[in-house]
Amino acid sequence: MPETSVTVIGLGPMGRAMASAYLDRGYEVTLWNRTAARADGLVARGARLAGSVDEALRANELVVLSLTDYDAVYAILEQAPQALSGRTLANLTSDTPAKARESAAWLAERGAVQITGGVQTPPPGIGSADAATYYSGPADAVERHRAALEVLTSIDYLGDDPGLAALYYQIGIDMFWTGLVGYLHGQAVAAANGIPAEQFLAQAVKTMDFGYFLEFYAPRIDAANHEGDVDNVGMAVASLTHVVHTAEESGVDASVPAAVLDLFRRAVAAGRERDSLTSLIEVLKQ
Repeated sequence: MPETSVTVIGLGPMGRAMASAYLDRGYEVTLWNRTAARADGLVARGARLAGSVDEALRANELVVLSLTDYDAVYAILEQAPQALSGRTLANLTSDTPAKARESAAWLAERGAVQITGGVQTPPPGIGSADAATYYSGPADAVERHRAALEVLTSIDYLGDDPGLAALYYQIGIDMFWTGLVGYLHGQAVAAANGIPAEQFLAQAVKTMDFGYFLEFYAPRIDAANHEGDVDNVGMAVASLTHVVHTAEESGVDASVPAAVLDLFRRAVAAGRERDSLTSLIEVLKQ
């Protein structure tokens, strides 16, 4: 029979969005959260608030975890380790790949299966087929619960290694925060010069579209080809120096571009002045 019930543990914005999506699809939803009042709106819609972690775990085979980190996972699950046997935990908690692997082993010792997940959308995107979640762990567990997982987002399955979903997620978040901070720094310079964010929006969207560059550089990176035939580190040092000076002249903190400039200068010191900016990968590995 198709799965029609689920337990959701952790009711921050993401957990509440997930529980809400299940209710929208007619699932019987059991909830648990350290701050019980966060469940009030969902209970009013028909969800059931468990009185304990033990009760929440025993209510359903599939348990969705949406917590701050894996320390929080252990703090909660260690309250009822005897209730883990036979459960599949879709652990959508953000943390390192190593911790995801450790958690999967810890759960296996207690008779449970972990499916690691890395959600690639903010809470408003939950419930949309256009959103996706990285998953890794036992393929049979993913398939057994596919319908329930797809209530939340589409599935991007990466393989058996429980750390892979966490690794892909953290790589993406690395690029996400770095890119957005770059955007915000640019907008701070714009604002300091009287240019509203909406006025610069079209230019910002065009500038932040890195698709062409990623497709050009990816095969070169895999081939360790850092030939400076299109760009080189020396050119970037000159360019970033101008960015730093422009920020300073605008009265804006220049620490963000200065940090990137420092990385390029390290590449120059390593003898890579005429190499492509992709050679920064070798500098970052050191």
